[in-house]
Amino acid sequence: MKILDIKAMSGPNYWSVNRHKLIVMLLDLEDMEQKPTDKIPGFLERISALMPSLYEHRCSEGVPGGFFQRIKEGTWMGHVIEHIALELQTLAGMDTGFGRTRETKDPGVYHVVFSYQEAKAGFYTAKAAVKIAEALIEGIPYDLEVDIQNLREIREHDRLGPSTGSIVDEAIKRKIPYIRLNKHSLVQLGYGVNQCRIQATVASTTSSIAVEIACNKEETKNLLESAEIPVPSGKIIYDEEDLKAVIDKIGYPLVTKPVNGNHGKGATINIRNWEDAVAGLTAAKLYGRAVICERYITGRDFRVLVINYKFVAAALRTPAAVIGDGVHTIQELIDIVNHDPRRGYGHEKVLTAIKVDGFTMDILNKKDYTLDTILKDKEELWVKPTANLSTGGTATDVTDYVHPNNIFMCERIARIIGLNICGIDIMAQNLTTPITENGGAVLEVNAAPGFRMHLDPTDGLPRNVAEPVIDMLYPPGSSALIPIIAVSGTNGKTTTTRLIAHIVKQMGYKVGYTTTDGVYIQNQLMMKGDCTGPVSAEFVLRDPTVNYAVLECARGGILRAGLGFHHCNVAVVTNVAEDHMGLGGIDTIEKLAKVKGVAAHTVFPNGYAILNADDDLVYDMHKDLKCKVAFFSLHEDNKRIKAHCATGGIAAIYENGYVTILKGTWKIRVEKVVNIPLTFSGMAEFNIANTLAAVLATYVQDFKTEDIRLALQTFVPSPALTPGRMNLFHFKNYSVMIDYAHNTHGFNAIGKFVKSVDAVVKVGIIAGVGDRRDEDIISLGEAAAHIFDEIIIRQDKNLRGRTEEDIIALMTKGIRNVDPLKKIVVIKKENEAIDYAFEHAVKDSFIVITSDVVPDALEQVKQYKAKEDGLLV
Repeated sequence: MKILDIKAMSGPNYWSVNRHKLIVMLLDLEDMEQKPTDKIPGFLERISALMPSLYEHRCSEGVPGGFFQRIKEGTWMGHVIEHIALELQTLAGMDTGFGRTRETKDPGVYHVVFSYQEAKAGFYTAKAAVKIAEALIEGIPYDLEVDIQNLREIREHDRLGPSTGSIVDEAIKRKIPYIRLNKHSLVQLGYGVNQCRIQATVASTTSSIAVEIACNKEETKNLLESAEIPVPSGKIIYDEEDLKAVIDKIGYPLVTKPVNGNHGKGATINIRNWEDAVAGLTAAKLYGRAVICERYITGRDFRVLVINYKFVAAALRTPAAVIGDGVHTIQELIDIVNHDPRRGYGHEKVLTAIKVDGFTMDILNKKDYTLDTILKDKEELWVKPTANLSTGGTATDVTDYVHPNNIFMCERIARIIGLNICGIDIMAQNLTTPITENGGAVLEVNAAPGFRMHLDPTDGLPRNVAEPVIDMLYPPGSSALIPIIAVSGTNGKTTTTRLIAHIVKQMGYKVGYTTTDGVYIQNQLMMKGDCTGPVSAEFVLRDPTVNYAVLECARGGILRAGLGFHHCNVAVVTNVAEDHMGLGGIDTIEKLAKVKGVAAHTVFPNGYAILNADDDLVYDMHKDLKCKVAFFSLHEDNKRIKAHCATGGIAAIYENGYVTILKGTWKIRVEKVVNIPLTFSGMAEFNIANTLAAVLATYVQDFKTEDIRLALQTFVPSPALTPGRMNLFHFKNYSVMIDYAHNTHGFNAIGKFVKSVDAVVKVGIIAGVGDRRDEDIISLGEAAAHIFDEIIIRQDKNLRGRTEEDIIALMTKGIRNVDPLKKIVVIKKENEAIDYAFEHAVKDSFIVITSDVVPDALEQVKQYKAKEDGLLV
């Protein structure tokens, strides 16, 4: 078997608009296409022995053991690999559960689709699942544990930590989108101007001064002490001389810890002699020059969590420990503790497995123990110096038992430091009585406190401590979203996107929009090139100045990774025509329509899908949508429009020379087409359709018709505003038009305009696209032959897998099918083809340049125009 391709979807996609994280593997079964599982001796026995938990997979049978039944009856290896991939992730602590396998037009080649949690783990799983299947087919032993451990390590390295993850999960529950901004824990919640950021458990609303104070233990201690908060007595030290002075003053037991440390790093507790004190000083100085040396407060270790200056939760923390039985060694006791099913690798379970490290060995050495020492019966041994859950410690929820005086004190501490999310470490016998009475003390105030001990305590009630964080960031009445209008379709997307963005901008919004030309923020070009995929969409949604997004969504990006957003307010589908057929497994026009319709399926229930009622495939999309629908048509008598409006629906039509909105039986005329520059006085019919879509998209967003009218009047097509979209240049003896048309549907659209142009001769500079089917390139030649009197065939810079000769031959064939005598000139380089056309242009001719690199063609034509106007020598 051979893996041909692997992609990771991260947003709504062709395979599922609801399940965004999907691996799509293109797999060639090769010889295995002829060998379903019932034809492979012993396959069922081997797979059930290697992965017995697959018994829980119900498959289409709908009962436990259903998948094994399918194997027994005979199923294909792509289906088997799908289930192996899902179960392998589950065994590594990543339960996903969605999968499907679909054949392609090529015999033996399948799309194997399954969900993932972390993309790198998904890629690894895809490859491993194929290897596992091959081993099972051949009857070769396979070490599954290696893959499981590798996946665990990938998961722990790549995924958000439990604290950040809990905040993101809470945001998702509230339909608040998120974007991960780096490989670590920096996350954006919401979009555009309404975004907030979190990094671990520090929020964008958290005071940087407060974080600085909390990270400086001396400063924190001084502030608390001056506010009459009980803190341990002690001093900042730098060397052994300072250490001796402190010991002489406050005596033993002591604690040493770095001034700027966190999470227990460099801390040594319960120091009772000079040798341990020096060792503690040395350990602390690994993290900074200044060291806190203070009185060791005996008692129990508590963590109190305060969010938005309100008490939220409290936990009793206990370091990782073992209890002797007089039989087992310390190492054996650690192994027994780690067999607790609640313990796992990293953060995959409630508890973390205990690892023997340098801290453990130091503790053992101080007691003259080794890992082979057998502890006495009931003897408890702490094997870590601090009570962090990440090192195997345990937590018990005590939220309901905290004395009101202690709650008041903790909320006051948060205000004193200025931290809106803080963890307060308290050493005391208990929190049920005021620590001012039981001899307890506040040890530290932590910025970015861990949430895990509260979310999943070892004992006691779990507390959803992420909830108050989201409440703080997005209080009632606030929004995390900005309006999004998505534009999809085969042709007209970019023009429609630009027109919508222009209308929105005229309303005073700060618009970010994406097109095939680039990404624009408030009309400033930020990125050049084809920017119609999810990365470009996220670029706009990440921008903190944008309060309205208009996003062009092309086929390629949707198939490559899905959409760059989860929901939108309005989705426009302009049309569906044959283009890019055969690429990415899309080999029928119906499949292409499904791709183009993905954006429409992401519209909020109270939003609108704007659909072309003149296009059968686009019109039919409304049948499966869960949002409101509005239609547009170039024909007033369109029966679909009439039926829709008869039930009170909204539509836009071209009637009596007007762009008109229909609201039920009422007509609202927006503007005469001759007054809309984009339509070229009504000659560019396809731009009338684009205008209808844009008008309708903004009207359903409650824009006033008079504002829309003004925007239509001021949207003048030009190389600056609509590059490569019917850019006209009038020379003294001829005229030139540059357009991005690159498929038959697009050629036919501009052909209607070209036919209305009065010219002695009409010349077309055209090219075929290498990654299209033969019939598509031939069809393009046929369309060009119907439009132009003379044709210059050029070549794209990127031949996309074909030879120049192949493309030219197919284009020529198409032209000759229509007119065997049509004048054809072949000039491979676009700039040379343009030079030739200009040098041989006859008086009153009309030259059309269809360009794939629009900026270069525009610049070349502008140079000719400047020379003619005397601006260049």
